[in-house]
Amino acid sequence: MNFEGVFKQIDDILWKDAGCSTALDYVEQSSWILFLKYLDDMEQTRELKAQLAGEDYHRFIDGKYRWSAWAIPKDSEGNYDHTHALVGQDLLDFVNRELWPYLAKFKENRDSNAIEYKVGVIFTEISNKVASGYTLRGVIEQVDKLHFQTADDKHEMSALYEERLRQMGNAGRNGGEYYTARPLIRTIIRVLKPQIGETFYDGAAGSCGFPCEAYLYMHDHARPGTTDEETLQARTFFAKELKGLAYIIGMMNMILHGIESPDIIKTNTLAEPLSDIQPRDQVSVIGANPPFGGAEREEIQQNFPIKSSETAYMFLQHFIKMLKPGGRAGIVIKNTFLSNSDNASVALRKKLLTECNLTTVLDLPSGVFTGTGVKTVVLFFRKGEPTRKVWYYQLDKHFTKTHPLTEADLAEFLSLQPTKAESEHSWSLDTATLDDNYDLSVKNPNKVEQVDERTPQEIASVLVCLNKENTDLLNQIMEML
Repeated sequence: MNFEGVFKQIDDILWKDAGCSTALDYVEQSSWILFLKYLDDMEQTRELKAQLAGEDYHRFIDGKYRWSAWAIPKDSEGNYDHTHALVGQDLLDFVNRELWPYLAKFKENRDSNAIEYKVGVIFTEISNKVASGYTLRGVIEQVDKLHFQTADDKHEMSALYEERLRQMGNAGRNGGEYYTARPLIRTIIRVLKPQIGETFYDGAAGSCGFPCEAYLYMHDHARPGTTDEETLQARTFFAKELKGLAYIIGMMNMILHGIESPDIIKTNTLAEPLSDIQPRDQVSVIGANPPFGGAEREEIQQNFPIKSSETAYMFLQHFIKMLKPGGRAGIVIKNTFLSNSDNASVALRKKLLTECNLTTVLDLPSGVFTGTGVKTVVLFFRKGEPTRKVWYYQLDKHFTKTHPLTEADLAEFLSLQPTKAESEHSWSLDTATLDDNYDLSVKNPNKVEQVDERTPQEIASVLVCLNKENTDLLNQIMEML
């Protein structure tokens, strides 16, 4: 099956629809349709297994709301029955007035871990934006060509879905809210090295890139013939996300990567007072790229001992509290955190250095996150012991949309990080040398500065030549007009 061709067809169809105008719309609208197709495939598989075992199986999506009833009705021979398929306004009316309310009611299920509850949340938080019933019919028929039964199917589709998310991240500021460059996430996961039996958490999940990559890493280390895979599926990955679009994208992304029933909760993580987090809630490993900025209300800020309007500062306090003693984290944050002199920044750096061992700071250039000029760092720390020495690595490269970050760009960092070796791009800081501001913005002492040894006369001569070249080029253009 040409999965890539199917996804391209879906985008081409949606491009012509008046209700879908951006890459965000394409991903959102195709995601809810993909999700319903996945549920139908999942229930078919479970039903077949039950039959083979001589057991009963009751589908939770039933009757006319099944995919095989409204989306792709079948004739007596099991073929797609075009004559009985809803289309045009009839299809829109059914989806918007009947299907959506039916699915939204599953949110009444009190078990937030149940797949039924997740269905209800999705169809409560988003809406159908496809304006034409003919467009919707075309997308449905393309999605029906996709299957979720095998690991190979999911693997191929997950790669294509990730590419769609990358494109969405490049589509502008809003798209970047949901997407973190996967080479960076994979690098963070390789440093954290989550082990089977440990719990992994992201409280600002976005498209769930961190849980997905953590699952792939741990799955590669699973022992054949053991309960490792069962452990990964049921008791390992936990995520929270506030926005409805990100929730469905993250859910779909985790499913395609092999996590069958993702434990992702739609909630405002920061609304939970820090004091409410108990030892039973704490996790082994955290990987996250929390949002930057000051969007939270005053009452939310009151949930945290260190008061700040900066959302990322609240998340960092949350992550420190959520770690078990000995737990480790890799958190992306603005590089200004290292040096800001306001009370909150100083207090938070002190908290981090005294309660945790900040082992590594990965300093990233501004082009890593497309659509924004913000420079970031990744903080790697282990909870439960104070910081004595911090190892820095400065990624001194230039990245753009056409020249994005790759894993090769981070290869040297990964090779040096285990031993904390010094190089032209890496160095260490003894925290005993810090003053009361706990300023961590240390200039690289090992970087060789390039000195222009040309004389003023030589530089002036170069400028004269460049000026002449520019004048000649301008004259040529004028002659062409």
